[in-house]
Amino acid sequence: MARSWFTQPPEEHKEVCPVTQTQDIIAGKWKIIILWHLSTKTRRFNELQRLLPNISKGILTRQLRELEEDQMVHREVYKEVPPKVEYSLTPLGKSFLPILHSMGEWSKKYLKSK
Repeated sequence: MARSWFTQPPEEHKEVCPVTQTQDIIAGKWKIIILWHLSTKTRRFNELQRLLPNISKGILTRQLRELEEDQMVHREVYKEVPPKVEYSLTPLGKSFLPILHSMGEWSKKYLKSK
């Protein structure tokens, strides 16, 4: 009987571990929170910056670009003056929402047990 990737020690994985791949996509202090804020509606850059007051403009830009490269976030640029840019979840990003909700439920249970 073959062992699953989850029961094998990491050094025995011959291909990319799915957990490692997921971690690579959501790694970054702000990415999960950005995804959470985009889960409710499309948002503009300045709106995200107001929702995350402790993030610098550069870090927010980088995290959004990485999420866009990983096809989790869609960036829509409108040809207006001044330029209007909106961010929304892609179908792939939306497919991650049940995981975000599960993380929230786990956290509630964790906090109750402390």
